[in-house]
Amino acid sequence: MVELNPIENSPCKMPNGLQWTEEGLFVMDQYTDNVYVVGEDGTILRTIETPTENGSGITVGGGYLWTASNGLTTSRSFRSTDTHLPYLYQLDLKNGKLINRIPTYDGSGIHGLEWDDGFIWITSFNPRAIILIDSFSFSVIKKFYVDLDVLHGLARDEDGIWCTDRLHKIIAKFDVDTGEELDRIEFSQDAPDPHGLSIKDGELWYSDAAFPDPSPLHELPEIGRIKIVK
Repeated sequence: MVELNPIENSPCKMPNGLQWTEEGLFVMDQYTDNVYVVGEDGTILRTIETPTENGSGITVGGGYLWTASNGLTTSRSFRSTDTHLPYLYQLDLKNGKLINRIPTYDGSGIHGLEWDDGFIWITSFNPRAIILIDSFSFSVIKKFYVDLDVLHGLARDEDGIWCTDRLHKIIAKFDVDTGEELDRIEFSQDAPDPHGLSIKDGELWYSDAAFPDPSPLHELPEIGRIKIVK
């Protein structure tokens, strides 16, 4: 059985991506496209304004902030930096300024990102796959196809990588070498939708962006821990 333990307050309206670091939990807000760095109770430690548009996945590594910019936001007014196209953004970790942007590998959006010692795992929709790229050359290192529908958050864990399926409320773990499914966590149908995903001290964290706004599927956004009760 899955037990979800939400924190008391979400730092933002649409928390769509998560990444734990030593500084705190980095939260990608799809509503403002700001990144909020928060503590375990949701207290905001600092806010990073970014050029991301329709933000989803997020990770931190190599001294940079990486965000999934999915193009054509429907949550806020357009900005001069908006491209309305999907990109992987490489940003300054302190101030969120643009360093580089890379077109997505399948022409569609990216919902999940995860740093892995100089490489970055990203989700792909066409076809549905998890891809590993080099963070310097941005070349594809490997790819494996997965039996999930709406691929979202990623979290690297020992020999595998967890990936959420927001639509079917599933979090599956895959072997990073073979792509074989190793484990699966299923939320109840009345549970939050698992959008963002991260891991801290062996414990998975999730976020529900309560998407779409202004008529969300769930009343409130949510961030919390996942506990497996046997």
